[in-house]
Amino acid sequence: MAPPPIGEQSAAAVIARFLKARGVRRVYALCGGHIMPIWMRLDAEGIRIIDVRDERAAVYMAHAEAQLTGGLGVALVTAGPGVTNAMTGIANAHVARAPVMVLSGLSPTAQENRGALQDIVHTELVRSLTRYARTVRHPDLVPQELAEAAARALGEGGEPGPVYLDFPVDTLRADVAGAVQLPELFAPRRLAPLPTSPAVIQAAVERLWSARRPLFISGRGARDAGPALSTLLERLGAAYLDTGESRGLVGDDHPSVVAAMRGTVMGQADLVVTVGRRLDFQLAYGSPAVFGEAEFLRIADCAAELRDNRRGTIELLADPALALQAILDAAPAREPATDRGWTQALRAQHEQRSAKLVQSMRNAPDGSDARMHPNRALAALRDALPEDAIVVADGGDFLSFARVGLPAQTYLDPGSLGCIGIGTPFGVAASLACPERTVVVATGDGAFGFNAMEIDTAVRHKAPLLVMVANNGAWAIEVSDQRDTHGKVVGTRLQFSDHAAMARAFGMHAERVEKAEDLPAAIERAMANRPALLDVVVTPEASSSDARSGLAWVPDLQPLGAWDEAERAWRGRA
Repeated sequence: MAPPPIGEQSAAAVIARFLKARGVRRVYALCGGHIMPIWMRLDAEGIRIIDVRDERAAVYMAHAEAQLTGGLGVALVTAGPGVTNAMTGIANAHVARAPVMVLSGLSPTAQENRGALQDIVHTELVRSLTRYARTVRHPDLVPQELAEAAARALGEGGEPGPVYLDFPVDTLRADVAGAVQLPELFAPRRLAPLPTSPAVIQAAVERLWSARRPLFISGRGARDAGPALSTLLERLGAAYLDTGESRGLVGDDHPSVVAAMRGTVMGQADLVVTVGRRLDFQLAYGSPAVFGEAEFLRIADCAAELRDNRRGTIELLADPALALQAILDAAPAREPATDRGWTQALRAQHEQRSAKLVQSMRNAPDGSDARMHPNRALAALRDALPEDAIVVADGGDFLSFARVGLPAQTYLDPGSLGCIGIGTPFGVAASLACPERTVVVATGDGAFGFNAMEIDTAVRHKAPLLVMVANNGAWAIEVSDQRDTHGKVVGTRLQFSDHAAMARAFGMHAERVEKAEDLPAAIERAMANRPALLDVVVTPEASSSDARSGLAWVPDLQPLGAWDEAERAWRGRA
């Protein structure tokens, strides 16, 4: 017996119309019988389906779409292993606070809990990783559940992050009553941003204008606050550090940017202003062992970016862009107390170090194995990138090189979950969401292997990205740690596999590059024939800053060896 038709008033059709009304243009998905009604109705509504090779990659792509567009990213995965495969992507979006909606299906209601195909309780698996996780069994509940899930994902009244909904197949086929398809449930929401408190703004102004060595650090929550932040930095003469969550928010040419002096400025500041940024392991948890006697002023529109690890002397729960503009509007006529000589000296040292880095990258010597240093690959790529390129960095060891070696106005990486393997999926989504911009993925060979099959997705969907694989035949940070700490390398060597041959097998322009002098021409050809992949053979002997920092051996109190020693001394445990 053939299944019943999927009608225009079916729950599946309502889901598709809801997503279209909310501005969703692409859904990242891998097909399956339990989600086929949604799949076909998405197509009927003109929503483009980017069919992937693994559900984890579908969620990564939705994550990148959300981060780049500021809207809702959507992944559609089938039941059972489709959901379990997706969980790593959901976890990464959870930690990154990315507004992603994951949709799935279930066995028909009459077959639930009877051992049906792919019959497991998905919501119990994903609940700890999501802002909202529900099974919708009655078709008339579909509109309101979609609206609630979207609100939770976008952080309306709370922290943004991934949400999950699934539906029994018979529910997807059933009609939704017209009366419950209320227009307000489908309409895009335009909530007023969280307002500021005049009293707290005034307190923030007084503290900022009295600080001698103020340091601003931005994160995810500051992404819409760039103009106000840049102006306030200039007005105060403060120092500024970006993070991977907000890189490019303030231009590298701004006199407050002192990224190359990160350790120094963190230890010298007397006031640290976090703007939409958690004090996680990348910022030493805000510990006095690293930040000394500094006070904290914290600005965010959600609690997760306001109160973690260190409370602020002043805490501003408000939209960061509004808060920074309110501070500017309330600023006194007097000159701030900032020691501009301190900021200028840091900036000068930053510029010297940055120039030295660029020069050292271009002249980095080959290893004893005659293979090129990874910085030579990054230097050639750096020279070829337009100013507005979107850079996706992925991996462990190579990420450490790329993070400092590749400038970017827009930058994506694995984030604080350390979820390597995001590179190619993020790049595919970025090149589809922003086709007018150059998208480059700089990835290590280990990280590339997690989702290498998504080069097939890139080819089929004509996603115009360039993937550069730094092929060092190893999990290099772990090799370094094993050799130095344990005196033996175990299970951390890879092959110098021919990734270019693999890419060509899928119809992608690809070249293997073994000599640094061949890189410029190879990059030029790849740029002209995207999607493209360059398999760049580099020496495993190069030691990154992360490999030297202690990150691999996981110190007890802090993520880095030097910070761990400082923390022990501060706690009296030295």
